[in-house]
Amino acid sequence: MVRLDKFLCDSGVGTRSQVKGILKAGRVTVGGAVEKDGSRKFDPEDLEVCCDGERLGGAKRIVVLLHKPAGYVTATEDPVEKTVMEVLPPQYRDLKPVGRLDKATEGLLLFTNDGDLLHRLISPKKEVPKVYYARHEGTAGEADVAAFAQGLTLRDGTVCRSAVLEPMGPGESRVTVCEGKYHQVRRMMASRNMTVTYLRRDKEGDLCLGDLPLGACRELTEAEIAELAQF
Repeated sequence: MVRLDKFLCDSGVGTRSQVKGILKAGRVTVGGAVEKDGSRKFDPEDLEVCCDGERLGGAKRIVVLLHKPAGYVTATEDPVEKTVMEVLPPQYRDLKPVGRLDKATEGLLLFTNDGDLLHRLISPKKEVPKVYYARHEGTAGEADVAAFAQGLTLRDGTVCRSAVLEPMGPGESRVTVCEGKYHQVRRMMASRNMTVTYLRRDKEGDLCLGDLPLGACRELTEAEIAELAQF
């Protein structure tokens, strides 16, 4: 037995909040009858579910972790640049990227067919921590650590939330942020006169890149997906 609202999300109809509106509008039928209660439980093997007359399959929720190489933009398509979709095996190319890594950045990038999970992970309100390894000009000091902790205001006026800067030696640092502004880590480091020369995302939430080779990907286990969904 499965809840109707979860079935609709897993089928790619929309996020949890979007599904509520779709149900309220009477656009969903279960066994041929309009159903507006998302908490209703049913057996998908016994009853046909349709949205706007189109039968839904209740697709298995998939989350894929890619070790993104540099040189690819995070987009499903681009008229000029190579996209991360070209790195994925063909069976995963209908998935959507979760957030972004810029063209020059390597590391952990997630893809999913679960619209609700995608929006939860990229929402600033959820404050999902993301950990980066950076090589950069100069060496981070105590004043830089304090500035990151206080929250930086970038040169263009962008205000960044408190972040963690951990110096790892000359020209190396670990940075943890809980939001995803445009080129955020690079811009934060630049604001402290430390131009980033290499950047890699190693962790998102409790999920680590580990020893996954550059350019390779793997499906997350149900346990790993459940941990991500807690945010």
